[in-house]
Amino acid sequence: MVGFFNEGSDELFVDYAEIELKAGDGGNGAVAFRREKYEPMGGPAGGDGGNGGSILFKVDDRKRTLMDFKYKRIIKAENGENGKNKNRYGKNAEDVVLSVPKGTIIRDIETNQVIADLVKEDQEVVIAHGGRGGRGNTKFKTSTRRAPRFAEPGRKGEEIKVVLELKLIADVGLVGFPNVGKSTLLSKISSAKPKIDNYHFTTLKPNLGVVHLDEDKSFVVADIPGLIEGASEGTGLGHDFLRHIERTKILAHVIDSSGFEGRDPIDDFNKINSELKSYSEELSNKKQIIVLNKIDLVQDKKQIEELKNLFEKNYDVYEISAISGENLKALLYKLYEEVLNTEEEIIFYEETDYKVYKEKEIDTINVRKENDKYVADGYFLERLVDSTNFTDYESLKHFQKVLKDKKVIERLENLGAKEGDTVSVCGIEFDFIE
Repeated sequence: MVGFFNEGSDELFVDYAEIELKAGDGGNGAVAFRREKYEPMGGPAGGDGGNGGSILFKVDDRKRTLMDFKYKRIIKAENGENGKNKNRYGKNAEDVVLSVPKGTIIRDIETNQVIADLVKEDQEVVIAHGGRGGRGNTKFKTSTRRAPRFAEPGRKGEEIKVVLELKLIADVGLVGFPNVGKSTLLSKISSAKPKIDNYHFTTLKPNLGVVHLDEDKSFVVADIPGLIEGASEGTGLGHDFLRHIERTKILAHVIDSSGFEGRDPIDDFNKINSELKSYSEELSNKKQIIVLNKIDLVQDKKQIEELKNLFEKNYDVYEISAISGENLKALLYKLYEEVLNTEEEIIFYEETDYKVYKEKEIDTINVRKENDKYVADGYFLERLVDSTNFTDYESLKHFQKVLKDKKVIERLENLGAKEGDTVSVCGIEFDFIE
């Protein structure tokens, strides 16, 4: 899990978490019989079990971090209540609703496939489904089976390990080498208060700010921590923050035009773009506005003109001083214009790309021969064995009928099973009878 101190609060900025989810099991159906005074024949009266609780994720606009999952790594929902006598149903368990920030991606750890991409206010998705409650013995009554002495166990709730990954949703991403003035720029154009100092890597977390041009004109800017060579390979803060640039519509590439620290602005520009391309082809293709910052420190104005002429061949270029505010208004209106023009270019994980987490196949039945014994198992048969009272004739008869209906008997015969052979069904051994 990655955590970074969030300036101005006591909260950590956490944008990555691995957690384990366990939905609740369904309650077992009940085996019960009526005992009323004037009901001499009795009759089944076992109620169904309640459904287990599911685990959902829901977008909460007030959330800015995955801090809630920093210490709580295993999340469980309650089981459904068992069925009761007098045909009373067990209670369904409450669902667990987990709040996450907008921009949260949920991946299956095992496959790394995206299950859900939560990008809309109040959007929610069920990640682990609770098990269905088992049926009580009342449900197994037939014209020939008047008093079934068995019920159905509840199904198991789904279990899954997932990665939560927060990708900030901003319109403009500020990129550039450390100490080129991104944090100062953000503080001047919005109400954000990032830490600003004349040191490298003073920004250890992405900061968001809202730029208000007019009453109905605004956009969101993300100050992405300074990138360095090797960032695409995880060097420095590389991977931890390159992901946040993916959700921006356009990039404002901030360059220190003064060369005050002895750096080459052109070399810095090329290195940053190389890292973006190495990390993702999509990043390198994003619209970039070149921001030549710190013009107030430039002694020779020809230096600015040379840089501007070089970049203007392929980019829109703005010369600014974040510290003095020079030319900021023109830059902001240009950024706003580009945000409007690239509204449809953001790519999210569409619903058709979601990996729907599949519950264990309820009809899974495996039949095979192991040495001199025939074996049948699988989730369906496990539930069948659990619901069978092998000391009761009617229950045993139901068990045999299900094996026949599900073609288990036929499959055993195809493997060569004959009268008197040993058959193991989920660990319970029988003599095969044709």
